[in-house]
Amino acid sequence: MSSKTSTSTPVPTSTSTPTRPVNRGLPPPSWEVRALPADHWPSFYAAVLGAFHETEPQEATELWRTLAEPQRCVVVQDRGAIIGTAGAFSFRMTVPGGQLVDTAGVTMVSVQPTHRRRGVLSTLMRHQLESLQRQGQPLAVLTASEAPIYGRFGYGVAARQLSLDIASRRVRIPARSGSDGAGGADVELTVEDPYKALDACEEFYARQVPLRPGMLTRADGWELLPLLDPPAWRHGASPLECVVARVDGEVVGYARYAVAVDWSRTNTAEGTVRVRDIEARDPHAYATLWRFLLETDLTSRVIAPNRPADEPFLHLVSDVRHCTPTVLDSLYVRVVDAPVALTARAYATEIDLVLEIEDVLAPWNQGRWRLTGDASGAVCTRTYDAPDLTLDASALGSAYLGGVTLTELAGAGRVREHRPGALTAATTAFASTAAPWLPYAFCRSLLPRL
Repeated sequence: MSSKTSTSTPVPTSTSTPTRPVNRGLPPPSWEVRALPADHWPSFYAAVLGAFHETEPQEATELWRTLAEPQRCVVVQDRGAIIGTAGAFSFRMTVPGGQLVDTAGVTMVSVQPTHRRRGVLSTLMRHQLESLQRQGQPLAVLTASEAPIYGRFGYGVAARQLSLDIASRRVRIPARSGSDGAGGADVELTVEDPYKALDACEEFYARQVPLRPGMLTRADGWELLPLLDPPAWRHGASPLECVVARVDGEVVGYARYAVAVDWSRTNTAEGTVRVRDIEARDPHAYATLWRFLLETDLTSRVIAPNRPADEPFLHLVSDVRHCTPTVLDSLYVRVVDAPVALTARAYATEIDLVLEIEDVLAPWNQGRWRLTGDASGAVCTRTYDAPDLTLDASALGSAYLGGVTLTELAGAGRVREHRPGALTAATTAFASTAAPWLPYAFCRSLLPRL
């Protein structure tokens, strides 16, 4: 179903009241959102950095300049000065079933400190949402600098990341763990220059993208983002290194990492391996790469700040108590066009139910939709039948990739069941066999964290 078709049907009147921004007693001004002139990119980016109270190395700024899509950037001005910004990248994201769906990567959203709590952000987000709907992009995603901000605009936490802090001298991986995955063949590891190994690693990454919801394809230029390694960001670590795993000459995995060796406290090195990426085709290659990282000379600690929530490492290592796993929010999803987005993904089991969606910011989504489908595809059409479930846009965004269940959202009062059994059936159908995961940040302010 096209976006045009889905918005042409009359929408039932809603009694919901839009959330209003706090304005500290001042009436919110009527802000005008303008497209970014092509030659104003430096001012736009300077405003973003200023709002986050940050500076960055020139090589990082240059890379973002090449990746940016100025035609998708907008600003709010006050007396000629930029006081609000928002932009978007054009991505394709894997959804349950392995399909790739056009997705807007919302980025560089900022409001200057002098103009916060005055409706600037609300104006920008509403304008962007309406623009995405007109452009026919059914999904928007972002990573939030502050968790409470985006729920009121219909974004929900859809993917989490696992952060590992491993006492590597206290744990081990059995010698032939996962050997059946590669037929028992020996995995050969070679440490290579990250740039020289880039093509091989990117080809391997592209094969991994359809296997997990939330993963993004990388258009030309984006392959350089995981290699971004300004000296100012290293904090005493080595330049970025890369180890490539091969079986009979075929790449079966790789890891990118840096090593910081600390001699300051004792005569024994207490170094840290900082893992940026690790991808593997099968359990044997995966175990071999992790064993290499854990056994790095002069180190006693391995940190991996961005791993999937269903990371197999916790079931591979000898003592999980020395791995300190921490779960953090990662990818936020906004369903821009509900019928198109719900049709675009597959469902684990057969589904036939009526969803009542509450979405005052996107009235074209508001109302009741009959969703029917299974693992082969789905159809979502407007209906006035009695609802089986009611949920708002944020809850729908959280559940969309299958990493957050409708049952747990119902437990928080964010999904309401009207027909007994509908919640269990929908939870089963919406499930994903792999936890959704965002392997790299596309919001510049979060790069050091990820």
